[in-house]
Amino acid sequence: MSMSSTSQGSAMSAFWENVRVILYALALAMVLRFTIAQPFRIPSGSMQPTLEVGDYIVVTKWSYGYSRYSLAPLEGLLPSGRLFGSSPERGDVVVFRPPHEPHKDYIKRVIGMPGDRIQMIDGVVHINGEAVGMESLGVQEFANGHSGFVERIPAYRETLPGGTSHVIFDRSPRGELDNTREVTVPEGHYFMMGDDRDQSDDSRRSVGFVPADNLVGPATFVVVSFDHTTNLFMPWTLFTGFRAERFLKAVE
Repeated sequence: MSMSSTSQGSAMSAFWENVRVILYALALAMVLRFTIAQPFRIPSGSMQPTLEVGDYIVVTKWSYGYSRYSLAPLEGLLPSGRLFGSSPERGDVVVFRPPHEPHKDYIKRVIGMPGDRIQMIDGVVHINGEAVGMESLGVQEFANGHSGFVERIPAYRETLPGGTSHVIFDRSPRGELDNTREVTVPEGHYFMMGDDRDQSDDSRRSVGFVPADNLVGPATFVVVSFDHTTNLFMPWTLFTGFRAERFLKAVE
Protein backbone atom coordinates (compact mmCIF):
# COMPACT_ATOMS: atom_id res chain seq x y z
CA MET A 1 0.00 0.00 0.00
CA SER A 2 1.34 3.41 -0.93
CA MET A 3 2.00 6.18 1.57
CA SER A 4 -0.74 8.21 -0.19
CA SER A 5 -3.34 5.48 0.35
CA THR A 6 -2.30 5.13 4.00
CA SER A 7 -2.64 8.88 4.55
CA GLN A 8 -6.07 8.94 2.91
CA GLY A 9 -7.19 6.01 5.07
CA SER A 10 -6.01 7.74 8.22
CA ALA A 11 -7.77 10.96 7.23
CA MET A 12 -11.06 9.11 6.62
CA SER A 13 -10.74 7.28 9.95
CA ALA A 14 -10.19 10.58 11.73
CA PHE A 15 -13.16 12.11 9.91
CA TRP A 16 -15.56 9.32 10.93
CA GLU A 17 -14.22 9.38 14.48
CA ASN A 18 -15.06 13.09 14.67
CA VAL A 19 -18.53 12.40 13.25
CA ARG A 20 -19.07 9.71 15.89
CA VAL A 21 -18.01 12.04 18.71
CA ILE A 22 -20.31 14.80 17.43
CA LEU A 23 -23.27 12.39 17.18
CA TYR A 24 -22.65 11.11 20.71
CA ALA A 25 -22.48 14.68 21.99
CA LEU A 26 -25.74 15.59 20.23
CA ALA A 27 -27.44 12.49 21.61
CA LEU A 28 -26.26 13.34 25.13
CA ALA A 29 -27.46 16.93 24.74
CA MET A 30 -30.91 15.71 23.65
CA VAL A 31 -31.13 13.31 26.60
CA LEU A 32 -30.20 16.11 29.00
CA ARG A 33 -32.74 18.44 27.36
CA PHE A 34 -35.57 15.91 27.67
CA THR A 35 -34.79 14.64 31.18
CA ILE A 36 -32.68 17.14 33.15
CA ALA A 37 -32.96 20.78 32.08
CA GLN A 38 -34.01 22.93 29.15
CA PRO A 39 -33.21 26.55 28.25
CA PHE A 40 -35.98 29.01 27.35
CA ARG A 41 -35.85 32.60 26.12
CA ILE A 42 -38.21 35.18 27.64
CA PRO A 43 -39.94 36.91 24.67
CA SER A 44 -42.41 39.17 26.51
CA GLY A 45 -42.67 41.34 29.60
CA SER A 46 -45.52 39.57 31.41
CA MET A 47 -43.17 38.43 34.21
CA GLN A 48 -41.43 41.79 34.73
CA PRO A 49 -39.60 42.69 36.89
CA THR A 50 -38.73 39.10 37.90
CA LEU A 51 -37.89 38.12 34.32
CA GLU A 52 -36.97 40.54 31.56
CA VAL A 53 -37.26 40.31 27.79
CA GLY A 54 -34.03 38.76 26.55
CA ASP A 55 -33.42 36.57 29.61
CA TYR A 56 -32.40 32.98 28.89
CA ILE A 57 -33.58 30.79 31.75
CA VAL A 58 -33.00 27.18 32.76
CA VAL A 59 -36.02 25.01 33.60
CA THR A 60 -35.45 21.79 35.53
CA LYS A 61 -37.45 18.87 34.15
CA TRP A 62 -37.34 16.50 37.14
CA SER A 63 -38.77 18.91 39.74
CA TYR A 64 -42.43 18.02 39.17
CA GLY A 65 -41.84 14.67 37.51
CA TYR A 66 -42.28 13.95 33.81
CA SER A 67 -45.33 14.44 31.60
CA ARG A 68 -45.78 14.43 27.85
CA TYR A 69 -45.33 18.22 27.83
CA SER A 70 -42.08 18.17 29.80
CA LEU A 71 -40.75 15.78 27.14
CA ALA A 72 -41.73 18.03 24.20
CA PRO A 73 -41.49 17.80 21.21
CA LEU A 74 -42.43 14.16 21.77
CA GLU A 75 -45.74 15.02 23.47
CA GLY A 76 -47.82 13.67 20.59
CA LEU A 77 -46.34 10.21 21.11
CA LEU A 78 -46.83 9.99 24.87
CA PRO A 79 -49.87 9.32 27.11
CA SER A 80 -51.27 11.76 29.65
CA GLY A 81 -50.27 11.62 33.32
CA ARG A 82 -47.02 12.26 35.19
CA LEU A 83 -44.17 9.91 36.08
CA PHE A 84 -42.52 10.54 39.47
CA GLY A 85 -44.96 13.47 39.83
CA SER A 86 -44.77 16.05 42.59
CA SER A 87 -46.63 19.30 43.19
CA PRO A 88 -45.31 22.83 42.68
CA GLU A 89 -45.25 25.18 45.62
CA ARG A 90 -47.20 28.40 45.79
CA GLY A 91 -45.02 31.17 44.38
CA ASP A 92 -43.01 28.97 42.00
CA VAL A 93 -42.28 30.49 38.58
CA VAL A 94 -43.28 27.76 36.14
CA VAL A 95 -43.14 27.02 32.41
CA PHE A 96 -46.29 25.25 31.24
CA ARG A 97 -48.48 24.57 28.22
CA PRO A 98 -51.87 26.36 28.52
CA PRO A 99 -54.97 24.30 27.67
CA HIS A 100 -56.05 26.71 24.91
CA GLU A 101 -52.58 26.71 23.26
CA PRO A 102 -51.04 23.31 24.10
CA HIS A 103 -48.19 23.73 21.61
CA LYS A 104 -46.96 27.03 23.09
CA ASP A 105 -44.84 27.57 26.20
CA TYR A 106 -46.00 30.10 28.83
CA ILE A 107 -44.26 31.18 32.01
CA LYS A 108 -46.14 32.52 35.05
CA ARG A 109 -46.17 32.33 38.84
CA VAL A 110 -48.26 29.77 40.76
CA ILE A 111 -50.75 31.78 42.83
CA GLY A 112 -53.63 29.38 43.46
CA MET A 113 -53.35 25.75 44.56
CA PRO A 114 -56.02 23.07 44.05
CA GLY A 115 -59.12 23.91 46.08
CA ASP A 116 -58.20 27.58 46.64
CA ARG A 117 -60.71 30.36 46.14
CA ILE A 118 -59.05 33.20 44.18
CA GLN A 119 -60.27 36.75 43.61
CA MET A 120 -58.70 40.07 42.63
CA ILE A 121 -60.02 43.10 44.52
CA ASP A 122 -58.55 46.53 43.66
CA GLY A 123 -55.35 44.92 42.40
CA VAL A 124 -54.81 42.75 45.49
CA VAL A 125 -54.94 38.95 45.32
CA HIS A 126 -57.36 37.38 47.79
CA ILE A 127 -56.87 33.69 48.58
CA ASN A 128 -59.69 31.92 50.44
CA GLY A 129 -61.13 35.28 51.43
CA GLU A 130 -57.86 36.74 52.79
CA ALA A 131 -55.81 39.47 51.10
CA VAL A 132 -52.16 38.63 50.47
CA GLY A 133 -49.48 40.94 51.84
CA MET A 134 -48.83 44.03 49.68
CA GLU A 135 -46.11 46.57 50.46
CA SER A 136 -45.74 49.60 48.20
CA LEU A 137 -42.22 50.14 46.87
CA GLY A 138 -43.14 53.39 45.15
CA VAL A 139 -42.71 54.20 41.48
CA GLN A 140 -39.67 52.49 39.98
CA GLU A 141 -37.79 53.24 36.78
CA PHE A 142 -37.63 50.20 34.52
CA ALA A 143 -36.07 49.81 31.05
CA ASN A 144 -38.63 48.36 28.62
CA GLY A 145 -37.16 45.16 27.19
CA HIS A 146 -38.63 45.71 23.72
CA SER A 147 -37.80 49.36 23.14
CA GLY A 148 -35.18 50.26 25.71
CA PHE A 149 -37.29 53.23 26.81
CA VAL A 150 -37.38 53.80 30.58
CA GLU A 151 -40.82 53.48 32.14
CA ARG A 152 -41.97 54.63 35.56
CA ILE A 153 -44.10 51.85 37.07
CA PRO A 154 -45.70 51.42 40.53
CA ALA A 155 -44.05 48.40 42.21
CA TYR A 156 -45.16 46.32 45.21
CA ARG A 157 -43.71 43.52 47.28
CA GLU A 158 -46.28 40.74 47.37
CA THR A 159 -46.12 38.07 50.08
CA LEU A 160 -48.16 34.91 49.54
CA PRO A 161 -49.41 32.49 52.20
CA GLY A 162 -46.41 30.40 53.22
CA GLY A 163 -44.05 33.38 53.08
CA THR A 164 -43.01 33.49 49.41
CA SER A 165 -42.21 37.11 48.56
CA HIS A 166 -41.55 38.78 45.22
CA VAL A 167 -41.87 42.15 43.45
CA ILE A 168 -44.76 42.83 41.08
CA PHE A 169 -45.81 45.71 38.85
CA ASP A 170 -49.36 47.06 39.03
CA ARG A 171 -49.72 49.91 36.58
CA SER A 172 -53.35 50.67 37.48
CA PRO A 173 -55.40 49.23 40.37
CA ARG A 174 -58.57 49.92 38.38
CA GLY A 175 -57.78 47.86 35.27
CA GLU A 176 -60.02 45.08 33.99
CA LEU A 177 -57.78 42.42 35.56
CA ASP A 178 -57.68 44.08 39.00
CA ASN A 179 -61.26 43.22 39.96
CA THR A 180 -62.54 39.73 39.19
CA ARG A 181 -65.17 37.35 40.44
CA GLU A 182 -64.13 34.67 42.91
CA VAL A 183 -63.21 31.33 41.34
CA THR A 184 -62.32 27.97 42.87
CA VAL A 185 -59.30 26.13 41.54
CA PRO A 186 -60.29 22.56 40.56
CA GLU A 187 -58.43 19.57 41.91
CA GLY A 188 -55.35 18.77 39.87
CA HIS A 189 -55.13 22.36 38.52
CA TYR A 190 -53.33 25.60 39.33
CA PHE A 191 -54.07 29.33 39.05
CA MET A 192 -51.24 31.24 37.34
CA MET A 193 -50.50 34.97 37.19
CA GLY A 194 -47.80 37.14 35.63
CA ASP A 195 -45.82 39.55 37.82
CA ASP A 196 -46.57 42.49 35.48
CA ARG A 197 -50.19 42.23 36.50
CA ASP A 198 -51.79 44.54 33.93
CA GLN A 199 -49.85 43.10 30.99
CA SER A 200 -50.25 39.36 31.44
CA ASP A 201 -52.55 36.85 29.75
CA ASP A 202 -52.89 34.38 32.61
CA SER A 203 -55.52 32.47 34.58
CA ARG A 204 -57.60 35.64 34.86
CA ARG A 205 -57.98 35.61 31.06
CA SER A 206 -57.73 32.98 28.32
CA VAL A 207 -55.24 30.70 30.10
CA GLY A 208 -57.73 29.58 32.71
CA PHE A 209 -56.84 26.85 35.17
CA VAL A 210 -53.69 24.92 34.28
CA PRO A 211 -53.78 21.10 34.67
CA ALA A 212 -50.88 19.48 36.52
CA ASP A 213 -50.12 17.43 33.40
CA ASN A 214 -49.36 20.66 31.49
CA LEU A 215 -46.51 21.75 33.75
CA VAL A 216 -43.05 21.59 32.17
CA GLY A 217 -40.96 22.63 35.16
CA PRO A 218 -39.87 25.52 37.39
CA ALA A 219 -37.54 28.29 36.23
CA THR A 220 -34.45 28.10 38.42
CA PHE A 221 -32.04 30.78 37.22
CA VAL A 222 -31.22 33.19 34.40
CA VAL A 223 -28.21 31.73 32.64
CA VAL A 224 -27.56 34.80 30.45
CA SER A 225 -29.41 37.93 29.36
CA PHE A 226 -29.18 40.38 26.43
CA ASP A 227 -30.88 43.75 25.98
CA HIS A 228 -32.84 45.04 22.97
CA THR A 229 -29.71 46.21 21.12
CA THR A 230 -28.42 42.65 20.60
CA ASN A 231 -28.44 41.35 17.02
CA LEU A 232 -26.98 37.99 15.99
CA PHE A 233 -26.09 39.47 12.60
CA MET A 234 -23.86 41.94 14.44
CA PRO A 235 -21.85 39.62 16.73
CA TRP A 236 -20.19 42.44 18.68
CA THR A 237 -23.60 43.30 20.16
CA LEU A 238 -23.43 40.02 22.10
CA PHE A 239 -20.88 41.86 24.25
CA THR A 240 -22.33 45.37 24.20
CA GLY A 241 -25.86 44.10 24.87
CA PHE A 242 -24.88 41.60 27.57
CA ARG A 243 -26.56 42.31 30.94
CA ALA A 244 -23.90 41.23 33.43
CA GLU A 245 -26.10 41.96 36.45
CA ARG A 246 -28.49 39.17 35.39
CA PHE A 247 -25.83 36.52 34.74
CA LEU A 248 -26.67 33.36 36.75
CA LYS A 249 -29.36 35.27 38.67
CA ALA A 250 -31.74 33.03 40.65
CA VAL A 251 -35.44 33.22 39.76
CA GLU A 252 -37.42 34.08 42.90
